[in-house]
Amino acid sequence: MPIRQIFSDMDGTLLNSQGLLAQSNADLILQANIPVTLVSARAPIEMAPAIKMLHLTGPQIAFNGGLIFRPNAAFDPLVAHPMSHDSVATLLDAIETHFPKVSLSFYDRKQWYTSRIDRGIEYEQSLTEQAPELVVTDSAAAAGLEVFKLMMITFDLAEMNAMNQFLLDLKVPGVSIQRSGDQYLEITSDLAKKSHGIQYLFDHTGLVPSDCAAFGDGHNDLPMLRRVGTPIAMANAQQVVLDLAAYTTTSNDEDGVGRGIHDFLLK
Repeated sequence: MPIRQIFSDMDGTLLNSQGLLAQSNADLILQANIPVTLVSARAPIEMAPAIKMLHLTGPQIAFNGGLIFRPNAAFDPLVAHPMSHDSVATLLDAIETHFPKVSLSFYDRKQWYTSRIDRGIEYEQSLTEQAPELVVTDSAAAAGLEVFKLMMITFDLAEMNAMNQFLLDLKVPGVSIQRSGDQYLEITSDLAKKSHGIQYLFDHTGLVPSDCAAFGDGHNDLPMLRRVGTPIAMANAQQVVLDLAAYTTTSNDEDGVGRGIHDFLLK
C-alpha cells in the first residue's frame, strides 16, 4: 500500500545541525509529492520557514501537540491546549526566584517572550532565526496570554538536573516537563502529545496508520512513531528510536528525511 501521509519531527530530523532545512533535502521531499505534516516542539513562528520551503498547506503540529494549526499567517488554531494561567504563574515565579541565572522564555501562539538577551537566548536565536519580544518574565506578564510553552536553557548540567528535579517536585497540575538534550527543559500542557496531533488527522481525513510514515530522532518522537505503520529513525537518533524503527535513514546533516522517502517509501 502506498504511503499517503508523512509526519516529521524538525530538530535533529528534518533540520540540520545549524537548525536549517537544506535546500537539497527540501527538493527531495517536494519531488516525492506526498503530503507532509511537521510535528515539532517548536512554535509556529519557528516552523514557518520550513512550511514555506515545503509548500505545506495541511494542518501542522506545534508545541509537541499542544497546538494544531493551519499554516497561514495567523497560525489559525484547529486544536489548542495552552497551560492554565495559574500553572504558568506558579512556574514562572518559581523559576525566577530559585534559578535566576537560567535563560527563561515562553511562547504564545504567535510570539516568543523573554526578559533579557543572554547566552541561552542568543543560542536559540542562532537556531531559529527568531527575535523574542522583551517583557518581564513573571506571572503578571503572562496573565493576559495563552501560554503554550515555557523554555529554560542552561549550559550547566548540574543546574539543569537541579532545576528539573525542583520543578517535578512542585507537582504543578496540568503540565508536562521534558528535557530536550542537555541544555533545554521545556514545559507544555500535559495534553500536548505528538500522538494526539496525529490522531486528529486520522479522525478528520480518514487516514489510518498503514497509510502513514514518520521520521524522528528523540525520545519525545516515540508516541508519533508508534502511531504510524512505517516508523523511520534518523542515523543520529537515540538508541530507543533506532530500536523501534522499521528503517534507519541517513543523518539530519545528510538529507535523511528526503533520502528516506526515496529509499524506503517510493520503492
